[in-house]
Amino acid sequence: MRLFAIRDYRHLFGAQVIALFGTGLTTVALGLLAYDLAGPRAGMVLGTALTIKMVMYVVIAPLAAAYVDRFPRRALLVGLDVIRGAVVLALPLVSEVWHIYVLIGLLQTASAAFTPTFQAVIPDIVTDESDYTRALSASQVASTMESLLSPVLAAVALTFMTFDRLFLGTSAGFLVSALLVLSTHVPDAHPSTHTKAWDKAAAGIRTFLRTPRLRGIMALNLTVAAAGSIVVVNTVNYVRDALGGSQSDVAWMLAASGTGTLLAALVLPRVLDRIAARTVMVTGAGVLVGGTTAAVTLMAAGIATWTGTAIVWTVIGIGMALIITPTGKVLRASVGRNAIPEAFAAQFSLSHLAWLITYPVAGWLGTSAGFTLAWSVLAILAGAGATGALLLWPRHDGRGVTTAPATLARHAPSKDRSTLAKAA
Repeated sequence: MRLFAIRDYRHLFGAQVIALFGTGLTTVALGLLAYDLAGPRAGMVLGTALTIKMVMYVVIAPLAAAYVDRFPRRALLVGLDVIRGAVVLALPLVSEVWHIYVLIGLLQTASAAFTPTFQAVIPDIVTDESDYTRALSASQVASTMESLLSPVLAAVALTFMTFDRLFLGTSAGFLVSALLVLSTHVPDAHPSTHTKAWDKAAAGIRTFLRTPRLRGIMALNLTVAAAGSIVVVNTVNYVRDALGGSQSDVAWMLAASGTGTLLAALVLPRVLDRIAARTVMVTGAGVLVGGTTAAVTLMAAGIATWTGTAIVWTVIGIGMALIITPTGKVLRASVGRNAIPEAFAAQFSLSHLAWLITYPVAGWLGTSAGFTLAWSVLAILAGAGATGALLLWPRHDGRGVTTAPATLARHAPSKDRSTLAKAA
């Protein structure tokens, strides 16, 4: 509760929660819009739309980090929220598949600039190290609450209205988020040690490539994306066509995955006080490999049922939380304060690069060759990511960033140099 005594954090957290719920409603409505326009090809349409999203995230996020210290961050966050609200408001008006692609490109360009900027603001608002760790957990709980409750709210709403009305709720959420950010004192970014835009954009990625624990996180990103793509891309067609469910059933099945994520996120703050982040994240990778393998088994053996699917989706949600929740803490312990925006932008971009690989597999291969083959490929990718993490992230790298670049430690402020010596 000490966190919420900080007014600026309280308002920013509220803005995040409201925008997240708007995004969650958009995800459900977008899947149903794709099904309405394309029917059995909805998975391919949704996979293409989400691939466009990932391209925007991979390209725009590093550029946003490069230029963020040149603009007032509060005005930038508010402007991006307004843009997202306006674009979502236009989605119910589309009548062709290509309209979805254009609007998603605009929407995700704004989101790709918003998210790393927002993430980099939090350590400037919450300066105490232990409080910052709690802030990371609170942010993850908010994300998991959205994963759980947005599909539930959508399921309830769909009993009274058509799915296109859900976009109106999303647009309103972005505008309320903008008002909350506007009421907050957001400090401008710390000047970067890099003078050229390209150096800024590439600095975070170079840090990832040179730091063993961060290379391990890159591998874990692939595991998360491989398992998550099954849920995000294929749930609509799987529930509607394979299980014969309704629009509301799609939302409830997505909520099953969110339930798993929420349960894990509520437990993890205390777990991370006692167990190294590497142990928790590698365990999460094992859970996701098991979840994707179980999904393949359901389809290959022809034993797909509502109960079995809900269990597998819940397991996947748990595994994703075990990896995603500690990531911010590992990043914060691996770089100096001035490099925080660059590191978060690099993780944002690199994690979505993994999704850029897996979304087309789930959407295009799942539509053309069936779920069994597509999910088998995704299970292999999940296993490859888990194996890569074990090999790239040394077991004894849980105490300090012993292999981080020497220049990073020299240029970090004294307070941050002490942070670099602490456990992730």
